[in-house]
Formats: sequence, structure tokens, C-alpha cells
Amino acid sequence: MWEWLIPVLIVVALVAIVGIYLWATYNSLVQLKIRVDEAWSDITVQLKRRADLIPQLVDTVKGYAAHERGVFENVTKARAETMSVETPAEAGVAEGHMQQALKSLFAVAEAYPQLQASQNFLQLQQSIVDTEDKIQASRRFYNGGVRELNTKIRVFPNNLFARNLGFTEREFFEVEDGAAISEPPRVQF
Repeated sequence: MWEWLIPVLIVVALVAIVGIYLWATYNSLVQLKIRVDEAWSDITVQLKRRADLIPQLVDTVKGYAAHERGVFENVTKARAETMSVETPAEAGVAEGHMQQALKSLFAVAEAYPQLQASQNFLQLQQSIVDTEDKIQASRRFYNGGVRELNTKIRVFPNNLFARNLGFTEREFFEVEDGAAISEPPRVQF
């Protein structure tokens, strides 16, 4: 009479285990997605901060080297490109252009000893160094979150249902031309 109860209990236990597993996995995927979104937001905040410093830096250098018009135009163009990024791939391209533009700007600044001694220039220089460090830290945090999220989505058995629940892999923030930023802009004079 109670023989049917054991298979029913086994089925109920299996359904409960699968349900708990799906619930826990879904919640961890949501947490990872939010962490990646937060990290991307941190990157955009730092890119905006750097973009806000660039006009001040350009104006300061312009006062000493007004004839370097092409360098200033490249920096302005790179700044505008950085401000319009929406994806990590776009940010990677823009980051490469910005690094090249900053290298050119600091190369111009090296030719002007009085500029290098300017207190305003030195403060801007330090602010940019600080911001570059924060961008790198934010980028590492973002890429770490993307790695965790992508791994969680790809592993078995999560790969069977994660995409059906609306979770997609995210792209890493990688600079398109790694050689362009292999050497950070030289900002110490």
C-alpha cells in the first residue's frame, strides 16, 4: 500500500534539488551581471573624469605651444571619441586613440621647460596619472567580473538554461591596438 510513496518522494526530492539549484544559479547569475554593470559604470565615470581634465591640460599646454595645432586636434578628437563609447569594444578602440594622443601631447610638453615647471600643469599631470591608475583598476575589476559571469554561463549544466533565462556573455574591455598602450603616456618630467 505504501510502495508508491517511495518513488513519489524520490521524484519530489529530485524536483526540489533541481529547483534549488536553478534558483541559486539564477540568483548568482543576476549578482554577477549586476557586478559587471557596476564595473562598467565605474569605467565610464573614470573615462569621463579624464575627459574633463583633458581640455584644461590642452589649454595649459596651448599657452606654451600654440603652434602644435595637430596635436591639440587629435587630443580633442580622442576625447570626443572616449565620451561617446557605449560598449567595451568601442571603449578599447577609443582608449588606444586617447593613449596615442596623450603621448603626443606630453611629448610636446617635454620641449617646454617653463611649462614643466608650471604648478597648474603639474597638478593636471598628477590628476591624469591618478585617473589613469583608476581606469586601469576599474578595467581589471570589470574584466574579472566578465570572466566570472562568462564562466558561469558556459559551464555545464548552466549552459543548458542560462541563455534561455536571458543571460548572455559580455565582452572584455580590451584595447584594440595593444602596442598603442604598451607604454603609458610619460607624464613625469
